Amino acid sequence: MSLTFSVGDLTIHRVIEQEAPFFAALEFLPGLTPEVLAENRAWMKQAKALDDNDVLMLCFQSYVVKTPHHTILIDSCVGNDKPRPQRPAWHMKTDDTYLRALGDAGVSVDDIDFVMCTHLHVDHVGWNTWLENGRWVPTFPKARYLFARQEFDYWSEQNAKAPVPPFVDSVLPVVEAKRHELVSNDHQIGDHVRILPTPGHTPGHVAFTFGRGKDDAVFSGDLMHSPLQTLYPELSIKFDVDQAQAAKTRRSFLERYCDTDTLCCTAHFPSPSSGKIRRKGNAFVCAAV
Repeated sequence: MSLTFSVGDLTIHRVIEQEAPFFAALEFLPGLTPEVLAENRAWMKQAKALDDNDVLMLCFQSYVVKTPHHTILIDSCVGNDKPRPQRPAWHMKTDDTYLRALGDAGVSVDDIDFVMCTHLHVDHVGWNTWLENGRWVPTFPKARYLFARQEFDYWSEQNAKAPVPPFVDSVLPVVEAKRHELVSNDHQIGDHVRILPTPGHTPGHVAFTFGRGKDDAVFSGDLMHSPLQTLYPELSIKFDVDQAQAAKTRRSFLERYCDTDTLCCTAHFPSPSSGKIRRKGNAFVCAAV
């Protein structure tokens, strides 16, 4: 299994924290019927996207992207020592899997120039911070953390109504340390990194495109969670804030990158998680490279 890809003048490393059965397919995708699941069960099991109990296999990972100018971390997974009682596999975790995988990619926490979050859900911000002398501090001390303004504002409002633990322990400490930037959807980093608005999963969800003058790679975040959603773009997950908008955004994204050379790097597809979007009838597949 390749953990490293080269495309254009980019080097991309996958940093995997967990890859495991996560949610029953019929529960996770409310629009999925038993009949459609049955039609697709064989290839999904072969692709290790579904286990023997019809539970979806999901990967939880970051990507480290090295451009000619910067080393950028995209999404920061689950994190350690975080109270997540609703998710036993994430609750007060203390393993060294993530930091070891970061080291295997040849990167230390001091090497990251930017941390970019597609959105601010629990499994995309966890390693933004770690515990130091009982306090949450930025894990990547030299990095600027970029948060899409619309996304940050949404979670600020939610947190004002009732505390949102991942926002409290993995976002606000970065703000308090003055290591963050709230950026608009036209923000760019140099000539290589651009934001692509992809709302639906959350109101301010964004994807990131990389490449000089063209999209050599795109990082789709939670625009889609399972390869089944490329074949059936209308299938949204139960955690999408606006399921109809998520479906519309997903089809638009797949149309945009269909039959191009852009490497699509997904957040949660099972390994190898990355591929080229290809048309299949009125739908799409993410063909492994």
